[in-house]
Amino acid sequence: MTDTDPAVDAGAVDPEVLRERAVASLVVARDRTTLLTSCVEDPDLTAQHSPLMSPLVWDLAHIGNQEEQWLLRAVAGHEAIRPEIDGLYDAFEHPRAERPKLPLLSPAEARTYAADVRARALDVLERHALHGTRLTEAGFAFGMIAQHEQQHDETMLITHQLRKGPQALTAPDPEPVPLFTGPAEVLVPGGPFTMGTSGEPWALDNERPAHRREVAPFFIDTTPVTNGAYRAFIEDGGYDDPRWWAPEGWAHIRRHGIDAPLFWRRDGQQFLRRRFGVTEVVPPDEPVLHVCWYEADAYARWAGRRLPTEAEWEKAARHDPAGDRSMRYPWGDADPGPEHANLGQRHLRPAPAGSYPAGESPLGVRQLIGDVWEWTASDFLPYPGFKAFPYKEYSEVFFGPDHKVLRGGSFAVDAVACRGTFRNWDYPIRRQIFAGFRTARSEDV
Repeated sequence: MTDTDPAVDAGAVDPEVLRERAVASLVVARDRTTLLTSCVEDPDLTAQHSPLMSPLVWDLAHIGNQEEQWLLRAVAGHEAIRPEIDGLYDAFEHPRAERPKLPLLSPAEARTYAADVRARALDVLERHALHGTRLTEAGFAFGMIAQHEQQHDETMLITHQLRKGPQALTAPDPEPVPLFTGPAEVLVPGGPFTMGTSGEPWALDNERPAHRREVAPFFIDTTPVTNGAYRAFIEDGGYDDPRWWAPEGWAHIRRHGIDAPLFWRRDGQQFLRRRFGVTEVVPPDEPVLHVCWYEADAYARWAGRRLPTEAEWEKAARHDPAGDRSMRYPWGDADPGPEHANLGQRHLRPAPAGSYPAGESPLGVRQLIGDVWEWTASDFLPYPGFKAFPYKEYSEVFFGPDHKVLRGGSFAVDAVACRGTFRNWDYPIRRQIFAGFRTARSEDV
């Protein structure tokens, strides 16, 4: 039997079902954008809370501008509403640190513009055929824009975490679960599997095409590395021992005085952290968060292990040995539900390690989707047969050794922008993102 890609035959799906899915995805994204931009006053929207991030009002207008360019202009052929602002909201024309100096739309203007674009986009979606071109097939352009908005919602949530001041966002905590006492690691059998996808209708270009990969047998952590486990690395002098660090990582932590995850500080015999305006004791059973690739790599070396490669991570997440196939998600092909994973900003923190047994893989690996982005050992590179679509600036310009791949999504990621094939990437020094990791080892180690 051959491992296959669980393709979705868009031609066999009722166009109205596709349309309803697109509408729902766009509405969910806009509701979240509204929450993130209405919970603070205008000065907080126009301020730059970190040179690593844009002002929130830039993200809001950029969301509207991208929607206008792709859904109103590219799909529907409409004339530009405000062509003079295209350059202001071009992410490649202006670095984030420079954006506060631009003549940006005010919060009121940005809201009005985004709402106007959305009303017209929904009209286009109601009337336009969801086939005929690659951009419109199975509603791809509408799915791409819903994913783009959710990605910026995650970016804005990062900005909220970096923002100084009182708590502005609230959400219920994940359900408490008993301390996980299952096996610490799981053996993933060696052999070929299908990586990537050619059939997921809204998959982005870097996830394509589906192709065969051979992976040697390896062990992978059953859950992400926890705060408690990471604290043991700190207490053992992990940040003071160059043996565990890549040379560039050692130089980076020394230059910036890094000795714990971002937002942590020592308070006597315990560590505290700041989380969305609240200071709290670091919970030992949650997956560690806000560590860069160098920190994850150093911990893995200290533990006598390593980070999994991207192919290893995907095989652990998608391969079903019983059916000898690749699934959309660790639990199967069904879309994520609240029983499967911590997604969509439903909570403002990771769930305890070992949560979501309904979302585990056939091999018993948990929390591969949601909770924290997971650093892998791999550089961000194209798959064999990669073709940029619909524009090179989404993926192609980032390929190379400067960026490391993250997988799995976090609590801040919506299901529309998270699946077993979804790829994220960032510089190995980045810590403001909602990233953690799990470790692996080869079978013979």
